[in-house]
Amino acid sequence: MQKRTLLNGKQFDITIKRLCHQLIENHNDFSNTALVGIQPRGSYFADRVHSELSKILKIKSIEKGHLDITFFRDDFRRKDGLVTANTNDIKFILEGKKVVLFDDVLWTGRTIRAALDALLAYGRPEKVELMVLIDRRFSRQLPIEPNYIGQQVDSLSHQKVKVSWSELDGEDKVILLSEK
Repeated sequence: MQKRTLLNGKQFDITIKRLCHQLIENHNDFSNTALVGIQPRGSYFADRVHSELSKILKIKSIEKGHLDITFFRDDFRRKDGLVTANTNDIKFILEGKKVVLFDDVLWTGRTIRAALDALLAYGRPEKVELMVLIDRRFSRQLPIEPNYIGQQVDSLSHQKVKVSWSELDGEDKVILLSEK
């Protein structure tokens, strides 16, 4: 199996800082903006961006939540065995707010479609934007495109993008795995 590093620890940190500054350009003080990470790995991304934004802006009041999409997916009934859901952690209403939705890797677009459906349980947002750490841009099955991109990668269907988060995996790193 071949491995190619897309982002190492330092590049990972720089990418998150860049994305934070792009968010600041569009959302100013975040008074009407909420950050929502898709469970499980998009939540690590949202947490990291939230922490960095709080440092840069010196405010603690940016709303952040975690969204479980398990039962909104179009493939959850196809899995063998019992499906285990994550927990939702959104302690605010999204009605009329701008929402930045976070996921680590955008591939087919099906996860994002499910997240958009799940978000509506918390109200009708004014606007939803998508931030992804990695965009596998030539593999979309649905017409979904991110507003903020850490890095784009052109990959084949047999390749896999693996994002490691220091909080979970002990290091920040993104690799592209190829079986051939």
